[in-house]
Amino acid sequence: MLEPELGSSAGQRLGAPETMAISTLDPGHKPPVMPPGRHVTVRVRMLDDTEELFDISQRASGKVLFDLVCTHLNLVEGDYFGLEFQDHRKMTVWLDHLKPIAKQIRRPKHTVLRFVVKFFPPDHAQLLEELTRYLFALQIKYDLACGRLTCNDSSAALLVSHIIQSEIGDFEETQCRQHLLNNSYIPDQMALIDKIMEFHHKHMGHTPAESDFQLLEVARRLEMYGIRLHPAKDREGTKLSLGVAHTGVLVFQGHTKINAFNWSKVRKLSFKRKRFLIKLRPDLNSAYQDTLEFLMGSRDCCKVFWKICVEYHAFFRLFEEPKPKPKPVLFSRGSSFRFSGRTQKQVIDYVKDTEFKKIPFERKHSRAQYNSNLSPLPSLRSEVPKEQSASYTARERSHSPSKHHWKEPALVSAEDSPAHRTRASPSAQANGREERPRDGGRAAAAVAAAGGRHQAAEQLSTEPGSSSPRLPGAARGMVNGHRPAKGGGGHSPDGRPPSPLTSPLLNDAAARTDDEDEARRKRFPTDKAYFIAKELLTTERTYLKDLEVITVSFQSMLEKEEATPDSLKNVILSNFDPLYKFHTGFLREVEQRLALWEGRSNAHIKGDYQRIGDVMLKNIQGLKPMACHLQQQAEMLRELEKACRASRRLEGLCRDLELQKACYVPLNVFLLRPLHRLLHYKQILERLCKHYPSAHPDYKDCRAALEDVSEMVSQLHGSMIKTENYQKLLELKKDLIGTDSLATAGREFIRLGCLSKLSGKGLQQRMFFLFNDVLLYTSRGMTATNQFKVHGQLSLHGMTIRESEEEWGVPHAFTLVGQRQSVVVAASSLSEMEKWMEDIKMAVDKAEMSNGLTSVPLASSLNDHKSAEDSALEQESEDDLSASRTSLERQGPHRGNTMVHVCWHRNTSVSMLDYNMAVENQLSGNLLRKFKNSNGWQKLWVVFTNFSLFFYKTHQDDYPLASLPLLGYSVTIPSDSENIHKDYVFKLHFKSHVYYFRSESEYSFERWMEVIRSATVSGGRGAASGRKDAQAH
Repeated sequence: MLEPELGSSAGQRLGAPETMAISTLDPGHKPPVMPPGRHVTVRVRMLDDTEELFDISQRASGKVLFDLVCTHLNLVEGDYFGLEFQDHRKMTVWLDHLKPIAKQIRRPKHTVLRFVVKFFPPDHAQLLEELTRYLFALQIKYDLACGRLTCNDSSAALLVSHIIQSEIGDFEETQCRQHLLNNSYIPDQMALIDKIMEFHHKHMGHTPAESDFQLLEVARRLEMYGIRLHPAKDREGTKLSLGVAHTGVLVFQGHTKINAFNWSKVRKLSFKRKRFLIKLRPDLNSAYQDTLEFLMGSRDCCKVFWKICVEYHAFFRLFEEPKPKPKPVLFSRGSSFRFSGRTQKQVIDYVKDTEFKKIPFERKHSRAQYNSNLSPLPSLRSEVPKEQSASYTARERSHSPSKHHWKEPALVSAEDSPAHRTRASPSAQANGREERPRDGGRAAAAVAAAGGRHQAAEQLSTEPGSSSPRLPGAARGMVNGHRPAKGGGGHSPDGRPPSPLTSPLLNDAAARTDDEDEARRKRFPTDKAYFIAKELLTTERTYLKDLEVITVSFQSMLEKEEATPDSLKNVILSNFDPLYKFHTGFLREVEQRLALWEGRSNAHIKGDYQRIGDVMLKNIQGLKPMACHLQQQAEMLRELEKACRASRRLEGLCRDLELQKACYVPLNVFLLRPLHRLLHYKQILERLCKHYPSAHPDYKDCRAALEDVSEMVSQLHGSMIKTENYQKLLELKKDLIGTDSLATAGREFIRLGCLSKLSGKGLQQRMFFLFNDVLLYTSRGMTATNQFKVHGQLSLHGMTIRESEEEWGVPHAFTLVGQRQSVVVAASSLSEMEKWMEDIKMAVDKAEMSNGLTSVPLASSLNDHKSAEDSALEQESEDDLSASRTSLERQGPHRGNTMVHVCWHRNTSVSMLDYNMAVENQLSGNLLRKFKNSNGWQKLWVVFTNFSLFFYKTHQDDYPLASLPLLGYSVTIPSDSENIHKDYVFKLHFKSHVYYFRSESEYSFERWMEVIRSATVSGGRGAASGRKDAQAH
């Protein structure tokens, strides 16, 4: 048995920096020292079904073995993976990182551990290394073959098409068909061959890395993605299965998910004998009881599932590894098990923040040409000393046809030997010094004989005609002091091509310059153009989610409702479905381009993908023929309003839809999103053109795209203004009681806000609504819908206005003198008074020049009197508006969080010009949030729209966790006394409520400051109209 050399790690012998590939250790730390004691050989089966042998001490913990495997693979994001094995009870369990291996594996020589994916993130874009995504793709391939990842035929065919695109390259009918006949990727594959080939034909030009990316994109949307089923029964004895995912605990019947318990709803998970218990947080709206009970096969089954639930919760929900509990002095109660390792947040932060020397992983086709003598999965086998090779070779095994194992055709072709290929890991070999080649050859693992250290010559590991993905090659070292015979290329002694799973090294290591080293140390691009392109990506994700509210939720509601007119169904279906399909493809292209730009493959070295103008130009030109759909937005609003007036039931269904959490802004706003998106494209392209010099290769495409989108905006500008006004009138109608026909032709909304009205009983808070023909004043009613009751109206014809602060002795007071009535009101500040007076004077001038619209018909008396609810008006505390830590996590009642109510509580106002500016200033992206008295930062996906910040856990979430209306807030930069020692931090504060937000770059920091200021600082009409005119031109 070869003794490992403790002085160096496998990563160091392969030329990797000291902090590279030590997955679960902090930066700068070395792998744990191997404890003394008798050594045993542990067999680990990798994701390509090859086996590695690791020589470790029996006293070593599971973490030592896991770190050796990650170091061997040069895997940085190893925390997503784990080692599983069958214990003495024939149960599949995970290797515990904290316990000694001897206490977990009773017979190491007869136990095979599998290196597999343990934690499946909701978005593969969170996997920052291409090697990690490749390993995930192998896991998906395995789950498909063994029947664990179930899906419909169309999805299965699409998944297989991406797999074979990564293996054999572009579609060629004969080659593709022969490959599918010789290799089985899914059960009953023969029936789907034609569909697979049809999909494969559409992937022309996709690189293996792009195919892996698309494979994960399809797989992550499947219901069974990353799910391992644990058999159970409910209290009635119904057979079920339990699973765990990043969201929480899932319940399945067969392969159909029937229930889900989000982590936020689960208070405690426990087990007692065979019973698995889920204790839920109290919820008055839930039909479930406080504690749910499931019966599993045994206590051990309960414990295994409970452990993986604990680990999933800690990995995805916690910021850092939980600290161990202190040991009890006398008696212990319950399990001492805890999650060990970094959480997902720590992994992502480590990869982003650590400036390690990035070793590119060049993903190539598994086969450049079809060859029936090659296995579709290259071997991991490495050359070992011939005297030792027999002891390091696994016995041949036959492949079981059972669905629980890889089917043989998925591993080897018909002529390939079923012998299992094994290689000794670097930890089981004597260590040798490296000698880097000067000819640019590829470095690989150095292997030395047992007699001592020998220098290893490393050469390019890929032979012409062979097409292994260019991770590491097989070892080309000095064996027993002699150089191996030439002509072997990079193959191992049995002629197999090298595996794509060993440590990836550079093939130009000797020729690299200091400038290249510096460029590689930077994990992400720093060019402003990259962050502008990233804004396009983040806002496009939000836009597509908004379209889904219409194409999925709203359309399904219309289809089920018989009273829905066909004209409404047709106009929604014909306009939104083509737009959703188009933008789905656009988002996919942007994601792929950003992935390449960020360096998730080697394309960023050439710089071919550090641009976005070509993608924008192509898709803007593709969007131009759809301008007819964008012109139908006003018609859709009118059709919907007409249908709701004709059917009380449909009106109630629309109201119920707005009650759903996914409908985070009014339904009419979602209908206008396509028009808003054009303005965003124009702004993004304007910033790119301003940033680029005219000689930049991306400038020409950006300029052409800007001209195209500007032409579309100018054509739609007039109808866009009218449609926005009509939508706002319809929205205000829902907030008011006492008006019958607010949305009258020719009426324009100008401003709404809170003013104090002077009456015989003093100043009373009232809500004023200014239109181009009338001024309404209302009070907040104590109804279930929190609507505002109209108290009176003032016609603008012949109205005069004057300041009256000195006359009444009330600060910021002014008097409105109408033809039949005068009203004295006071604003909350001088700036508010100036805005109201300016807008009212402008509205009076418009009314004088108009044809004389009739005043708003009111259903009740217009005499200004003290209503019963006026005496019961209560000023809600700011905490009720999601402005404290606890309230930020709950949603307000329906129609209690609209802009009208926010203005009421914040004692401020907002104009139609402010709304128009808010439409243009929408933004999405990740921010770190910190409360005033908290220590840590919480990463959230944040959407700014409609004068509010909406907080999500990730961009895939269907609805926000909470919202923060920004009217009345101030945005500043923290002072030194606040001890916020971080870059790109801005501060939001209103009265005693303070939040800190941290962005990832200077550009994103400036953008967030810009859009938030547009909501928190409402400018005067002159300034706002100036901005509007500038953008119109």
